[in-house]
Amino acid sequence: MNAQKRRRIFEKLAAANPAPQTELEFGNAFQLLIAVLLSAQTTDRAVNAATRRFFPFVTTPADLVALGEEKLAEHIKTIGLYRNKAKNAVATAQLLIERHGGEVPRDRAALEALPGVGRKTANVVLNCAFGEPTFAVDTHVFRVANRMRLAPGKTPLEVEHKLMKFTPPEFLKDAHHWLILHGRYTCTARAPRCDACLVFDECEDRGRIKRRQAALGAED
Repeated sequence: MNAQKRRRIFEKLAAANPAPQTELEFGNAFQLLIAVLLSAQTTDRAVNAATRRFFPFVTTPADLVALGEEKLAEHIKTIGLYRNKAKNAVATAQLLIERHGGEVPRDRAALEALPGVGRKTANVVLNCAFGEPTFAVDTHVFRVANRMRLAPGKTPLEVEHKLMKFTPPEFLKDAHHWLILHGRYTCTARAPRCDACLVFDECEDRGRIKRRQAALGAED
């Protein structure tokens, strides 16, 4: 895909959603970190339902350490891998107190050193809490980047590096939000909604024309 197409894609996505936001609910950087940690292999909707049970009284690492692993597990037992996530979340809160004065560090290496925090989680926190131009390559971004040929790659890290390299600078801060939302609601895994795609003309997926024709035909 050439640079002109990439620019048109982000221009169209930006015009439709000028101020995209994560769908995770949080009140501060610490709550965001915990929400993203809990979101692995779980929908944002399920995470929000769980965090609403304890975020009203857990706003700091000290609050979470005081709550404890067992009580946290009870609050989040509706999400996948909840026991391991509860263990990592409380351990992360403890390390934030011990190493960072109870604050969430604005540093990738420091974030990735926390239990249960990988590169994707660190990228979300850096972007959403601190405004850093990062790409959190989840399953949606990985699929969209490869399907559209926007930034094809065999691994999330390869896709991330290509997106960082090829995305026009003025779109970098918000680009991963647009791609996540596009993959979540339009360019879905099983049944891409090519008939409703804002960037259909720029997409280089070979199957898009047949899918749009089939969708339009079904409406008739």
